[in-house]
Amino acid sequence: MRVLAAMSGGVDSAVAAARAVEAGHDVVGVHLALSRAGGTLRTGSRGCCTIEDAMDARRAADLLGIPFYVWDFSERFRDDVIEDFVAEYRAGRTPNPCMRCNERIKFAALLERALELGFDAVCTGHYALLVDGPDGRELHRASDAAKDQSYVLGVLTAEQLAHTYFPLGTTPSKALVRAEAAERGLTVAQKPDSHDICFIPDGDTRGWLAEKVGTATGDIVDRAGAKVGTHEGAHAFTVGQRRGLSLGVPAPDGKPRFVLEIRPVDNTVVVGPRDALAVAEISGSTYSWAGAAPAASAFACAVQIRAHADPVPAHAVWDQDAATVVVTPVEPLDGIATGQTAVLYDGTRVIGQFTIDRTVSAVSVDA
Repeated sequence: MRVLAAMSGGVDSAVAAARAVEAGHDVVGVHLALSRAGGTLRTGSRGCCTIEDAMDARRAADLLGIPFYVWDFSERFRDDVIEDFVAEYRAGRTPNPCMRCNERIKFAALLERALELGFDAVCTGHYALLVDGPDGRELHRASDAAKDQSYVLGVLTAEQLAHTYFPLGTTPSKALVRAEAAERGLTVAQKPDSHDICFIPDGDTRGWLAEKVGTATGDIVDRAGAKVGTHEGAHAFTVGQRRGLSLGVPAPDGKPRFVLEIRPVDNTVVVGPRDALAVAEISGSTYSWAGAAPAASAFACAVQIRAHADPVPAHAVWDQDAATVVVTPVEPLDGIATGQTAVLYDGTRVIGQFTIDRTVSAVSVDA
């Protein structure tokens, strides 16, 4: 195949590119510049798109003997990922920027350009498996459960999966990837993994959002609507949060309160007891299938809400006329926020995903 290897400057993408070369593919490396003002140096595991990352990617490509380019995707990244992130928080939702980046940049903008240039597939260092099933290509969990990234890849469609290549999916552990990188002479063998949100390198999401959204004093209320405190901006809170509430009125039972809901229209944050975080049903109208669509409108599955959460057995109903997916977990989910992504599994196979736009509490207001 003619393979375009997306090289972030990290160890995973470097080894993935090396394996693609070793497999006999015609490989070209590309580094995506996602920031117009990328920093010069990383700070440990924080930051991305720095000059250091681009140079690490170039050194790896030179060692592998493959052509290397830097493509400027900063404008599209700003519009499709950063601005979406800000807009979602303004609307009181909790977005996942990694999902949006995979959906709109790495496997949309990058793949589109790759196909236009005659490449057969885009290769990345993600940990996930691709399996050719009876109904086409399927996305499965990686062999290394601790590094599995199938959740953040749940946004990929059948067409995108057909042109995707994950050389690391069968690797038993990340330690083996680092050892292989060292053996190959790649200088990124011990480079720390990136964490947190890549475009907020200092990790201060609350402060970053305050600059983008601004501050506005509002009320913190309990489930009955009684005021129990004030805040400086609803965007600074997320469902399930306990710390940083600064409540002036203690709960009647003396127990901690948690954020249950964010109401951006009137800039109000609703708090309540921990058991009120239980959610009996979730649904969404923005969805996609990772391969063939479900054969039945109702089906059993497992639902995963966060990248490192355990999957929960559930029942899903896909209403094609209403264009919605409704999922009822066998046991209530905990602390679910609108804007999060629900990924549905059948065993190790990813069925598809949807953005949560409605939740139904498992606990009544009077309980």
